[in-house]
Amino acid sequence: MGREVRRVTKDWNHPKDENGNYKPLLGYSFTERLKEWEEGNEQWNKGFRSSWDDKNPWKPKEADELEMTFEEWYGGKPEIEDYMPEWTEEEKTHIQMYEDTSEGTPISPVFDNAEEMAKWLSDNGASSFGSSTAAYEQWLATINRGWSPSMVADSNGLRSGVEALS
Repeated sequence: MGREVRRVTKDWNHPKDENGNYKPLLGYSFTERLKEWEEGNEQWNKGFRSSWDDKNPWKPKEADELEMTFEEWYGGKPEIEDYMPEWTEEEKTHIQMYEDTSEGTPISPVFDNAEEMAKWLSDNGASSFGSSTAAYEQWLATINRGWSPSMVADSNGLRSGVEALS
């Protein structure tokens, strides 16, 4: 992806590691991911794996998958410390801009409205992609949309998603 607005609590302080760097956190629901993983593991143990077919989401494992563990095929069991907190909708009163090329770390403070966040991002030269920055209007469009890809390559060249989608 690239840049993503995450809804947070007013007093949210993104956790840091022992060196003072932001700890990357995934932006989707830990509870939902854990449920998906557990269901997948259960089906795996029955001899099935997930399928892209909406009508039949499970299909028999392929020959080269028979000796694999579910973790080798799908990945490890989700761990709660790798995810954003699961606040209620009522608790998520503010917004914060994240880079989510990896799991996600904040690139802005917490704000209570889009206009203040867009002003801060443009005034502080926040990265829209690499060393690229963006203007207030471009950031505001991204905030209102909720996200932008890292970059776009088109007939106008290579540009940040914040710039290209504005």
